[in-house]
Amino acid sequence: MSRSPATVAEAQELARAFGLHPHDVAPLGRGLINDTFAVESGEGSFVLQRVHPVFAPQIHDNIEAVTAHLHRRGMITPRLRSAPDGARWIERDGAVWRVLTRVSGVTFDAVASPAQAHAAAGLLARFHSALGDLEHRFVGLRSGVHDTPAHLRRLHEAVAEHREHRLYAPVARLAEAIGARATELPTIDALPSRVVHGDPKLNNVLFESAQSPGAERPVCLIDLDTVAPMPLPLELGDALRSWCNPRGEDEHEARFDLATHEATMSGYLGACTLSLRADEREALLHGVEWITLELSARFAADALHERYFGWDRARFPAAGEHNLVRARGQWSLHEQVLATRGAREAALAMAPRGG
Repeated sequence: MSRSPATVAEAQELARAFGLHPHDVAPLGRGLINDTFAVESGEGSFVLQRVHPVFAPQIHDNIEAVTAHLHRRGMITPRLRSAPDGARWIERDGAVWRVLTRVSGVTFDAVASPAQAHAAAGLLARFHSALGDLEHRFVGLRSGVHDTPAHLRRLHEAVAEHREHRLYAPVARLAEAIGARATELPTIDALPSRVVHGDPKLNNVLFESAQSPGAERPVCLIDLDTVAPMPLPLELGDALRSWCNPRGEDEHEARFDLATHEATMSGYLGACTLSLRADEREALLHGVEWITLELSARFAADALHERYFGWDRARFPAAGEHNLVRARGQWSLHEQVLATRGAREAALAMAPRGG
């Protein structure tokens, strides 16, 4: 869903609508979803965002519940600033805007060291643990975010629908391999749902500074649009597929880094105080296998549909070619994840028991 970027003038107007007296407003970060601005005002430092329409406005009720609970547990977290009338968001010209307190720190696009991954995983564990007793009815959630059978079905439908597409042949071959693999993986059904972040990429972890030791001191998690109940292996699987692949999503060949995996699992389970069921802990081995397969299927389907994921016009002639590279990259990562199952199982066995 394309739209023109929000302007500084719009941001200034909305900052005032939230009751701020801004003296400096500037674009912040390189986010691909929300339009984000740093606001310096007489009331303090804030982050102002125009929220992408993929998110329902009601998610701000979830954000408020989660951040208030984290605050009560003594954790640092951004907090929503209400408008003068008490509203948690403002709708203007069909767009939803919000303001959050700004927490000082920096983000990283890739893991710099196993020590950094260990520390970030510890923060993620404390986040999950602090929310273990949260009582809240989550609203406005996107359905089927990690419904792997649905994503596999959509890939099958895309292949059937786009037989004349220029990329049909390579996508169809990849789709066949993905479908076959899905029948071979151990299931991770019937697990409890935990309140999780929902998008635990490393650049959603705020650190003290860009250099050590601050680069190994995580402060808080940011970008809380996706907070929701979810089985823990899917959350950890999403973190692992992102943190353990130093080559990123835009390459044909991925690389799964076992040292980062071991540090992540040790850091997470050493800090997690949730009482994990035996099957839940066992499924931590397979979450990353399912997540990499699911993401490969999603990218492959959009290589034919060419309507969901953004793409790099400087590197690729069209969205389909970019998404095919991404699909192959996640398939490559999936293959490496499977090849390292024995080593990952050993690392999981050696990790602290948690709980």
